[in-house]
Amino acid sequence: MSVRRRHWALAAAPLALALLTVTGCDGSQGAKAEPKAPGSASAPSAARSVARVCAKPAAGPTKAPAGAVTVDPAVVGDLAAKTKSNPPKTTFWLRPGKHRLDPDRYAQVIPKEGNRYLGAPGAVLDGRKKNQYAFGGSADNVTIRYLTVQRFVAPHDEGVVNHDSADGWVIEHATIQYNSAAGLMAGARQQVRASCLRDNGQYGMNAYKAGDSIRGLVVEGNEIVGNNTGDWERRREGCGCTGGIKFWAVDGADVRGNWVHDNRGTGLWADTNNNDFRIENNVIEANDGAALIYETSYNAVIRNNTILRNNWVEGRKGADGGDDFPYATVYLSESGGEPRIRARTDKIEVLGNLLENNWSGITLWENADRFCNSPANTSSGDCTLLVRNAERCAQPAIAEPPLYSDCRWKTQRVDIHDNRFVLDKSVVECTAMCDRMAVLSNYGTYPDWSPYKGERVADAITRKQHNRWHDNVYVGSWKFVAHDPGRVLGFKEWQGNAYQQDTGSTLGPRAGG
Repeated sequence: MSVRRRHWALAAAPLALALLTVTGCDGSQGAKAEPKAPGSASAPSAARSVARVCAKPAAGPTKAPAGAVTVDPAVVGDLAAKTKSNPPKTTFWLRPGKHRLDPDRYAQVIPKEGNRYLGAPGAVLDGRKKNQYAFGGSADNVTIRYLTVQRFVAPHDEGVVNHDSADGWVIEHATIQYNSAAGLMAGARQQVRASCLRDNGQYGMNAYKAGDSIRGLVVEGNEIVGNNTGDWERRREGCGCTGGIKFWAVDGADVRGNWVHDNRGTGLWADTNNNDFRIENNVIEANDGAALIYETSYNAVIRNNTILRNNWVEGRKGADGGDDFPYATVYLSESGGEPRIRARTDKIEVLGNLLENNWSGITLWENADRFCNSPANTSSGDCTLLVRNAERCAQPAIAEPPLYSDCRWKTQRVDIHDNRFVLDKSVVECTAMCDRMAVLSNYGTYPDWSPYKGERVADAITRKQHNRWHDNVYVGSWKFVAHDPGRVLGFKEWQGNAYQQDTGSTLGPRAGG
């Protein structure tokens, strides 16, 4: 979590009504309207399709597949009992109806390796606000399809499905809704496809595995909507513990073709030592906070996404409070390309995206006081992927190469090009602070042994770390922030000799046609 704490808040009534009007929602829980494909203002490469799986879930098999064990909803605990009594690689078919576990709060299904769980049309596993977990244990290669899992009460930061982050699970055509904490946890090689992650108390999915990184995660074609119903950032100010999906230490992720919308807080948030992400062809809209945060992480491609009307709540809150920080819709915080860390790219590339009527655009930020072993490092106990032992990051060694560089998560090698940024302030209902692009840092002051005091980091992120905007199209009124929050530039200054940004880009009321 960045040292710049975020505060997710409920929208005021006028803003809430405006969001409903803009998104075409009818106010019913989970029943969100399909976003319309971008019209003449859209980038040609932007995503056109959307995963409307919550309103139109795919139906499971109406009869038990050959060899499957049938599970009876009239028998309490039948699913857990039959899982226990059958061998690995068994297929279970859940009849239509509401399936229940034993009333003990720790009662749960413990799959065996290779088990498959298929729901008939109308099959629901209901925790009744009594059971904490639906599926747990360490068995690999479990499949869950066509099943609704709802009303479980997992503790904070824990999850309901794949509670123990086992590897190789496949979640397809599932609806995971109305649960406390996270609807779903993640393990290595997990695939989450064509599923509805809706109205869960903390996260739709918490991609976290204790003591290990998650490798090879696929999140494709899902609808991720209305999560963080518990409003945890308000309850635990600055916790960094919410989002449609939160990723922690994931090495290799493909996040594509999802509809991420109307979450209370950030849509997609990668936090602490993630690497090698491809985030593409998603529609990300009307989230209270940023569409995407990529924080203290490495090497990513963010392309061909349609990003609409995000960050109205958080951005407005900052502006109304007099904060001049450029709260952005795409926020890259202490994150950059690093060729020494193996990935499909050696930079962060942001290209071919449409960003329309969000609160501000893209901010590249690096906190001068946040580094390994610093008290200002809010990812406490973690160090960069280049220095495994944080205690090495101390005087006198940290003041010299290689640790001077390697003890920092650096915002570097970010390439932002061929995007379209559209802003109509009358739609966003703002007059100032909603129109920023930024590359900046703070003045280094802390701790007293820090070798990064003063403007060293601000100078580096702005001029020396190969962060570049170019060949973009800007429609509407835009301003640009460089070096520090107080340095606000016009387009010509941004393009001029001092900063040399946005070569080949255009800005105007109808720029680019």
